[in-house]
Amino acid sequence: MQITKHEGVIFIGIHTFFTSLGDLERIIRCPGRFKFEEHNVAAHSWKVSQYAMFFATLEELNGAEINWKSLYEKTINHDFAEVFIGDIKTPVKHASVELKQMLAHVEEKMMEKFILEEIPPSLQSIFFERMKEGKDATMEGRLLEFADKLDQFYESFAELKRGNTDKEFVYMYQTALTKLLLIPLPVSIDYFRNEILRDAVAEETQINIEILTEQVLQQLKKP
Repeated sequence: MQITKHEGVIFIGIHTFFTSLGDLERIIRCPGRFKFEEHNVAAHSWKVSQYAMFFATLEELNGAEINWKSLYEKTINHDFAEVFIGDIKTPVKHASVELKQMLAHVEEKMMEKFILEEIPPSLQSIFFERMKEGKDATMEGRLLEFADKLDQFYESFAELKRGNTDKEFVYMYQTALTKLLLIPLPVSIDYFRNEILRDAVAEETQINIEILTEQVLQQLKKP
């Protein structure tokens, strides 16, 4: 915490918050696995904001009302809490509902402590709102979830395309694809399925993406 004093008034500075942003560049996603390409949390957040911007535009053109301020705040901040606990592997994070809830609670409390210690008091209520869990039932929350899973889809796709035989990337690909197709955003899903997924399956890959994709599509057809 950086505290300065001026004419008898104590101020909490924003310096620590700004320097912590650099830490996100050093947190590697999917740690401990061989990868042809490394991805960090800072880059992930930027890509998620780009994906969300595109699909929000599609939704808006089809009649949806988009709170753009909320959307950008949700997307660029959604993984900031990983500066405290790092990136936890998807299979571990989702091993049980209880574990997922516990991790979310830890992130929430550490984020709360950070805001109280490092953000100027006059801005704390604003940051509490901006840094809270963004995936919710709002249009913006659903777009965040969609964009987040889309980046997981692309990261795993890139590894499978190059021939990475680690089964975790097969799991990541099929899990991300399944969740993408179940998020209640019909316009976005339709575009993803008929444009993006079609192009992905048509690419030449070292591991047969078409088979992995078809397995997911068949599973989703089951009652």
